[in-house]
Amino acid sequence: MAQKIEETKTSSRKSGRGIGIVTAADSKERIHGQLHIYDGEGKGKSQAALGVVLRTIGLGICEQRRTRVLLLRFLKGPGRAYDEDAAIEALQQGFPHLIDQVRTGRADFFTADQATKFDAQEAKRGWDIAKGAIASALYSVVVLDELNPVLDLGLLAIEDVVRTLKNRPDGMEIIVTGRAAPTSLVQVADLHSEMRAHRRPEIEGQDASPSNSIDGIEIYTGEGKGKSTSALGKALQAIGKGISQDKSHRVLILQWLKGGSGYTEDAAIAALRESYPHLVDHLRSGRDAIVWRGQQQPIDYVEAERAWEIARAAIASGLYKTVILDELNPSVDLELLPVEPILQALLRKPAETEVIITGRCKNHPSYFDLASVHSEMVCHKHYAEQGVELKRGVDY
Repeated sequence: MAQKIEETKTSSRKSGRGIGIVTAADSKERIHGQLHIYDGEGKGKSQAALGVVLRTIGLGICEQRRTRVLLLRFLKGPGRAYDEDAAIEALQQGFPHLIDQVRTGRADFFTADQATKFDAQEAKRGWDIAKGAIASALYSVVVLDELNPVLDLGLLAIEDVVRTLKNRPDGMEIIVTGRAAPTSLVQVADLHSEMRAHRRPEIEGQDASPSNSIDGIEIYTGEGKGKSTSALGKALQAIGKGISQDKSHRVLILQWLKGGSGYTEDAAIAALRESYPHLVDHLRSGRDAIVWRGQQQPIDYVEAERAWEIARAAIASGLYKTVILDELNPSVDLELLPVEPILQALLRKPAETEVIITGRCKNHPSYFDLASVHSEMVCHKHYAEQGVELKRGVDY
């Protein structure tokens, strides 16, 4: 029987009483596809799209279900290489029936007054491909990466885009990313998560950016969707970099409060690890349960500490160039881990090691001040709040 991941109710999440997720057997997942929008000035939008790609491929691998993802990327033409390319190509070679990728546009930044006929043609080419893919119903997931800025530049007719996405096949999930999503598109979306660049407030006219930040520390937090998903996208980018550019670019993915087995990304990560065992390691910790504040069990502390000891050693060793610490923040917020050892480990991390930390938390621990990137996911709209079930290969 299919499994699903259930989050605590919104009110409980916001109050901080219960944090985590639980995999529940014999539960239904949604049939109807949803329209997701990730926008905002903060980092993590395209990474979230890549995280969904990883999950969808993983679903196809582990359950041999009829699933296929189209990753269509606007404003990211073939003239430039991207870190994730090699990892996606590796998955395409192993599972060609599960993923297609198309890039359109030029690779350099431009404003509306700098747009050329070529830019309009490339936008139309990408959109024609997208419309064909949506009409065909061949894909279970269609990712339209950086579609929002294409619309903001006036390269496509917003009315046509909104109409097409609104009338998508019933079971198709569509992910739209990029800054400045148009209001008419947000209105028809089922999920809208804004990635907000979090900065300190200015004090007496001083620069709002933290003076004690350390390069290579990224934090993704907030009530909105996209934190762990962005971290998975970051992992895909790091693995791709290791495949194509730097064979020593090893990646460690550590996940707290996620001890269950119903996560589709595991199969895709395992497939990459099988082909490149020297590049990626992955570990989950915790019970298959929501951890409620005031009801922590001894095993919760043991599991949290077990994962942290591995993380601390990995960061200090310099062996890993990217370390993903997924759901570390709520582990600290629940007082399963003390803050000071984490702060000291980050202060002493090798300069070439990137550390990615995710998860919501009621109070920001002191290590937040070290982050060179702090992206807060703000929830404007979420289908789960309307009682819509989560879906394997998309939400987990």
